[in-house]
Amino acid sequence: MLESTPISASSATEVVRPTAERAGLIRRIFRSEWLLFLLFVGPNLLLFGIFTYYPMVYSGYLSLVKWDLLSPTKEWVGLENYQDLFTDDTFQQVLRNTFVFTAGAVGGSLVLGLLIALLLNQPLRGRDSARAIVFAPTLLSGAAIGIVWVYIFDPRYGLMNQVLEWVHLPTPDRWLRDPKMAMVAVIIVYIWKNLGFAAVIFLAGLQGIPKDLYEAAKIDGAGVFNRFWTVTVPMLSPISFFLLVTSILNTFQSFDIIQVMTAGGPVDGTNTLVYYIYEQGFVNFNAGDAAASAIILFVIMLGITLIQMRYAERKVHYG
Repeated sequence: MLESTPISASSATEVVRPTAERAGLIRRIFRSEWLLFLLFVGPNLLLFGIFTYYPMVYSGYLSLVKWDLLSPTKEWVGLENYQDLFTDDTFQQVLRNTFVFTAGAVGGSLVLGLLIALLLNQPLRGRDSARAIVFAPTLLSGAAIGIVWVYIFDPRYGLMNQVLEWVHLPTPDRWLRDPKMAMVAVIIVYIWKNLGFAAVIFLAGLQGIPKDLYEAAKIDGAGVFNRFWTVTVPMLSPISFFLLVTSILNTFQSFDIIQVMTAGGPVDGTNTLVYYIYEQGFVNFNAGDAAASAIILFVIMLGITLIQMRYAERKVHYG
């Protein structure tokens, strides 16, 4: 039978010591990594806290009070501001305008952007110059674009009506003075400004589609439309999803073009949520309604984003 050799106290200490030293080393490395992490992330978190999270929380507080931005005191009213907004006919029209404007601007820019991308993807002469020209309006100031388009929509001397006359189409005489036509005009300008961005992103996606897929579909007898529907559309789904999300969020926050062209009019015909927030806060000095409108806008944008992430992403094919 084998005899067990007793372990002395000194030997046990020698066995435990390396383990304790290793644990201490691990703790020091962990602390140093956390310190490095805080050094890199800390300034960003601080800036986010000051300029994003704190204003958001403070807006939530302001939406529950009555305040004219000048008085030193604020009157607590709870949810009264929200109740007033949802029973206000003007605010309901603003919500309708916002959704109509977003649907028209986003849908138009994405569809036309894809068509232009398909055209610019062909081996045409002067293709690079055309890409630069198409993308140029994206870089311009929205205020400057709005000023130019006000003259373009002039019913007597504007270029828009002259073009419509050339193609024998009706020429409206109240582009920016009729509520319905004013909304159409603003959507046209917004599409024109953001068309280039969508076209360039779609063009990058088209150039990344493997040619083998088109060749295989062509061998199988697929025509041009079938190849577009079965190859191009699925392969562009990640880019389409990205453009859909970002375009909706950007359109909901559009302000400069509306401010310059129509100032929300006529008769609130182009008044959207962002402009309504500005109007209530800095024109009417009604901080409570402005903050409540901002919270409603945040909830709408968050809801649309969650719906897109939950349902629209199911149609996205990666790889």
